[in-house]
Amino acid sequence: MFDSFLSGAAFGAALAATGIYQPTVIISQMKLENWHMVQTFLTASGASTLVVTLCQKLGYIQVQPRGHSSLGLLGSLDGNVIGGCLLGIGMTLSGSCPGSVFSQVGAGVPSGSYTLGGCILGGIIWSGFLRPALRSRRRDAPPKPDNLTIHGALGTSRAVAFLAVEAMFVASVAVISALGLAKTRGLVGPVSGGFLVAGAQLVSALTRKALLGTSASFEELGDYISWLLRGGGDGKPRAYGSMAIVTGMMVGTLGVSLAAPLPQISPSVDLGIPRLVLGGVLLTLGSRIGGGCTSGHGITGISLLSVSSFVTVVAMFAGAMGSAALI
Repeated sequence: MFDSFLSGAAFGAALAATGIYQPTVIISQMKLENWHMVQTFLTASGASTLVVTLCQKLGYIQVQPRGHSSLGLLGSLDGNVIGGCLLGIGMTLSGSCPGSVFSQVGAGVPSGSYTLGGCILGGIIWSGFLRPALRSRRRDAPPKPDNLTIHGALGTSRAVAFLAVEAMFVASVAVISALGLAKTRGLVGPVSGGFLVAGAQLVSALTRKALLGTSASFEELGDYISWLLRGGGDGKPRAYGSMAIVTGMMVGTLGVSLAAPLPQISPSVDLGIPRLVLGGVLLTLGSRIGGGCTSGHGITGISLLSVSSFVTVVAMFAGAMGSAALI
């Protein structure tokens, strides 16, 4: 359990240094006003892809690509699309994501506590009501394809897919830098911050032989609360690994904030409590329906070249930017 806590602390410290946990950074990204978040995200995904590929090549870790999430409505990836869109809307409403909310709490960002409360409520709704309701429908879902990776789906080699993805990340980060689209920074610049996040992925791989992900913590907590509401007894949940990670994230962020004053950027919009709570609920439900979040899909799943992760991330930004244009 300590290795999960340590990995979370490294991840939280990295997010604190990047500054992308701040609500204004996230919301301004979805309004296409400030590309700080995306530049950090692309750097982290690209560097993490290199880290994971090397670790797998050396035989140190063996992690399967992310599976498809299907609701049995429109195809094998409909859960990834729907869940990703809901997750993105939640990001715009709350100015947070299932990982950064813990850094917000650790850094003392006022909105973070309300968003976290919504996330916990979403975990209860998911564990107690929505997940059981979806089980029967998922049994009728179409069979999942054998090829879960982009190289498998395209019929090419992993090396070719790896080089193509890395080239896309490098080119995108270079364009953002050349055009000066990133308007803010944390303790470090967006690109340096992305490498720090990838460093946290390396810590997780070395200490846990597993990769980063945070949204499962809300399901774990929801399972435990649902068990308590049923009166306890048999069937006590035994999964706490993700909760150890997110606890470490809060401590890691707090440690960085105590060591160096973190720049605070006031939200450019009025984030009322109902909006924050609703956003938190959608963060959890979207990530659970989609089978992962900005870290589980965006950093880890993409580093495994998972088709479902690319689809979920595209749907997430589409939902976030679409809702930002309407609010």
